[in-house]
Amino acid sequence: MGLAQIKMPQLGESVTEGTVDHWLKAEGDMVKKDEPLVEVVTDKVNAEIPSPFEGKLVKIAATEGETVRVGAVIAQIETGPAAATATAPSATRDASRQDSAVAHTEVPPEPAGGPAPSPVRTPAPSAPRPPAGAPEDGAGDRVRLSPAVRKLAAENSIDPTSLKGSGMGGRVTRDDVLAALETGKAAAPVQAPSASESRPAAAPRAAPVDGAREELVKLSVMRRSIAEHMVRSLATSPHAWTLQEVDVTNLVRYRETEKDSFRARHGVSLTYLPFVVQALCDAIKEFPWLNSTWSDEGVILKRYINLGIAVSIPDGLIVPVLKDADRLGFTDVVRTLNDLVERARRKQLKPEDVQGGTFTLNNTGATGSIASQPIINQPQAAILTTESIVKRPVVIGDGIAVRHMMNMCLSFDHRVIDGMLAGQFLGSMKKRLEEWTPASIRL
Repeated sequence: MGLAQIKMPQLGESVTEGTVDHWLKAEGDMVKKDEPLVEVVTDKVNAEIPSPFEGKLVKIAATEGETVRVGAVIAQIETGPAAATATAPSATRDASRQDSAVAHTEVPPEPAGGPAPSPVRTPAPSAPRPPAGAPEDGAGDRVRLSPAVRKLAAENSIDPTSLKGSGMGGRVTRDDVLAALETGKAAAPVQAPSASESRPAAAPRAAPVDGAREELVKLSVMRRSIAEHMVRSLATSPHAWTLQEVDVTNLVRYRETEKDSFRARHGVSLTYLPFVVQALCDAIKEFPWLNSTWSDEGVILKRYINLGIAVSIPDGLIVPVLKDADRLGFTDVVRTLNDLVERARRKQLKPEDVQGGTFTLNNTGATGSIASQPIINQPQAAILTTESIVKRPVVIGDGIAVRHMMNMCLSFDHRVIDGMLAGQFLGSMKKRLEEWTPASIRL
């Protein structure tokens, strides 16, 4: 018999840690290979992680609600003698690097969207090894804090090394810092930053809740992760925004004529989204800088188009990825989109379903919105929203006609994209949708 280690997978680009939301098995349970083992939550996905082994779950190393690093051991399964240490299915493409990770080795993520072009790609630095005699368990984890815990401790002048951690291996968690604030037992304050250091102001403490007229709703793991991701995005990229209106009358008329027969032939609804996807892929090929990522060495242009499609779910928002969208025929786009959306809403997405996005598309028009200013899905360079299609009078030549009009809104990273390029890109989208005909469909 042998012990196989289950490690925290990387559930999307730029994700360095995940939170154990719910264990589907208990210690002592028998687990089959590929049977769902644990639910893990990040700001990008809420996913059931299947077991890569068959055997007995002998140890759960990460408790529910605990946030751990990618590559950290979260459980152990007793298997046959041939079993080897391995990682649960993850979003990283370099399996050998992930497999070699151990419980206290941090695995840095690869650039978003997969390998970068060779002129600007640099190898990921290897994690530093602790010096000889250094502790490998509790003390090591206690000084390796997550960014959120480090920020919370600094904002409240708490020395995290003075706290007894309740996390894996004695790691200090957010709850430990909050408990110290409540009990007043926090040790020596952290040295205040110098004037030259930039530090965001601490959020004000909430006033006591009036139980008779107010209700405090605890944040879910996903909602807290989304909030932190949105704040990081605005702090990382200088956001700029632009809008153009589009006459989609031809497209509306075609869909109204074809939607019933399309459902009868293919068993799925015909929405406007796949039409926009094909037009968007063509526009991105014309303006590849919209499909890029900023790096210190230069701008990484992606030669493939992986479209993230924002999907609203009760707990928040998930962005599954339509891989190689520009290579899919129209019917394949419809079926793949339908599958991704349905599995996202049932919380059945796999880690690879949220991996490698290069551009994000969001249909805020489904809620009746006519204009919105989306936040960029880091580390991408832009995000596009399609708004409600509204019938209204429009001046055409010297006359007035009732047309189906839709706004398109683009938020973009101003480090990579200037206003003129953003306007040209939207202008290309506008032209393609306004001049759309059935011959525009790529089968």
